[in-house]
Amino acid sequence: MEDLKRSAEELFQKAYILHMAGELDKAIELYEKSAEIYPTAQAYTFMGWAYSMKGDYETAIELCLKAIELDPDFGNPYNDIGSYLIALGRYDEAIPWLKKAITAKNYEPRHYPHINLARVYLAKGMFKEALQELETAIRIAPDYRPTHILRHQILAMLN
Repeated sequence: MEDLKRSAEELFQKAYILHMAGELDKAIELYEKSAEIYPTAQAYTFMGWAYSMKGDYETAIELCLKAIELDPDFGNPYNDIGSYLIALGRYDEAIPWLKKAITAKNYEPRHYPHINLARVYLAKGMFKEALQELETAIRIAPDYRPTHILRHQILAMLN
């Protein structure tokens, strides 16, 4: 069993390197092999992310649902589903997924679902709620500049 886990992890790491290099099809192939050998929530989540980068949000969502089945405490697929639904313009559907990411036991980076929820509220014209989510994100990750930029953009819109 440990050999299978190790082999799957090695494939995952190779897939991740290809993914970051923009070799999405090759990365997906290795994520799939990794998940076949030893299925993990991380492999399915990252495979979904690769599909999302190709614009295939529906497949990405399906893969994140598989990840959640394997590990309901892993927060990344909840946030990812929310962000894919945002990309599809399905804002109301994104909200519960982002809220699940916020409360997930095992999730880093914790500020992302707050930022995504702020994006939803902004799209819905809910500026006060968007600012509240951004303030929370800033408390969690004070050095993450995109949060500050979005906050200033909203404040400028309100002036």
